[in-house]
Amino acid sequence: MKVRWRQHEMIFANVIGAILLVSYLLQLHKTDISILSKPFADNNLSFNLYKNVIIPQIGAALLMYLSYLWVSLYTIPRLLFPRKVEGGTSKISMTLLKISFHGMAKKMLKEYSWLLMQIILIIFILGTAFDFSTYYLHQWQFNYPEFSIFFNKNDPRSQIDIYLGYAVASFLIGLFALYVIVRELIIAFIERSGSKKDFRALICNQITAFFIIYIIIYVALNGFDFVHDYAFQFVYFLAIPPMFAMFISNMYWLFPKKGDSRFFSRKIISGLLYSSFIYSVPFAFFSRQGMLGYFALGCAMLLFCITPITWLLYQTQKDKILLLRGTEKALAKTKTDLQFLRSQINPHFLFNVLNTLYGTALQEKAERTASGIQKLGDMMRFMLHENNLDFIDMGKEIGYLRNYISLQKLRTQSSPDIIIEENISDQSCRHKIAPMLLIPLVENAFKHGISLKEKSWIKIDLSCTENNILFEVRNSMHIKQENDPEKERSGIGFKNVLERLKLIYPGKFQASVNGDGKEFFVQLSIQP
Repeated sequence: MKVRWRQHEMIFANVIGAILLVSYLLQLHKTDISILSKPFADNNLSFNLYKNVIIPQIGAALLMYLSYLWVSLYTIPRLLFPRKVEGGTSKISMTLLKISFHGMAKKMLKEYSWLLMQIILIIFILGTAFDFSTYYLHQWQFNYPEFSIFFNKNDPRSQIDIYLGYAVASFLIGLFALYVIVRELIIAFIERSGSKKDFRALICNQITAFFIIYIIIYVALNGFDFVHDYAFQFVYFLAIPPMFAMFISNMYWLFPKKGDSRFFSRKIISGLLYSSFIYSVPFAFFSRQGMLGYFALGCAMLLFCITPITWLLYQTQKDKILLLRGTEKALAKTKTDLQFLRSQINPHFLFNVLNTLYGTALQEKAERTASGIQKLGDMMRFMLHENNLDFIDMGKEIGYLRNYISLQKLRTQSSPDIIIEENISDQSCRHKIAPMLLIPLVENAFKHGISLKEKSWIKIDLSCTENNILFEVRNSMHIKQENDPEKERSGIGFKNVLERLKLIYPGKFQASVNGDGKEFFVQLSIQP
């Protein structure tokens, strides 16, 4: 799903421009021309409706609109999406090889210089247009012999502040640039969200579409004089946004988390009460005398009007929303599975070879070698079969951990400066857990905590209570040498474990990481 913020913005600019143009012409048609021409007549100056009113106002607005189109359709896309090199992969590679650092710097300087020139040119054109508009709209003010286009604060007579037009143009361009930066940062964040991209894009599109319609309706009502009551505008800006915020939070956050639980469950009711309390704050500003009453009215409206409507709408889009949210978990699991599969070279073949080596080691009475092969075989069996399940018994996860630690001890037992302590208790561990969730933390401990030249230690603690799984890993920290075989080995990492925890155990885990340069510490608590 694509983020359609830019397309929505373009629609908004065109519709608003059309509404303002039509409403301006209608208002001008209703205006008494004699009122507009009176200041000119009083100063013995001829008046022309097109020269002194229509062209200055519409011309300045049209130049602003054309400047927006130029920047949006040409400048920004060229800056954000540089033109791709034509031709195949080999041509692109050859071209990149031929481009020197100096050439790249020169090209970037040229691009940004051209961008700066465009901005300066737009500011100059708009500033000049604003000054001309000011002059012709108020030409009667400047009808005296000593008139100058340059403002003189010591002269009490009216003169044009020529710099004001350029200042206003610069301010508008700067404000638009700030808006574009914020917009592009948000879009980039959404597009780099990985498995959450489609879901976040859906919410972003809903929000931008709402604000476009919201502002267009207000501009149309105001422009065509359908609303004259100040109270309506007050309610329009204070009441509707909280209702929409309640709709979005219910539709895409609270209701999808409900799962198979009842609607009137503690989790849903507490979420609705919290949301309605926060979103009702603007209602308190309806009246200084009855702030509490309007606040209570807002809460009641959000709870008993907006929530039922949102629930009905959610039922119509439930499958789509849950599909997008479910895709997050599916992609996360697929990503994790792929990372493990990439580290397996034909696992069935290796498993069969290990069985053969195990039998050979027993025949040669190499018991330690046989034990190591057996543990490695058990680990491979776990990865082939148990890793495909969503949840497994805690005992199987513990068995895999013990086998992994035993193999690492076999590798490091010849080094007296390496201390590996494990305190893994399977008592009370009757929970189920997502497979391969804990091993990345142990793998990273051995990857970064073991040095064959320095004193090293790893301490692993695992225990269970009735409601929790408690897991701690401590390891010494060392700077990896260039020839260290573990240096280039990539583990799953704490970041990936954290992403899996957020998806599988949302709100049911606590994780902390700490390091002082000498020891690295990871603590994890899961409420399965």
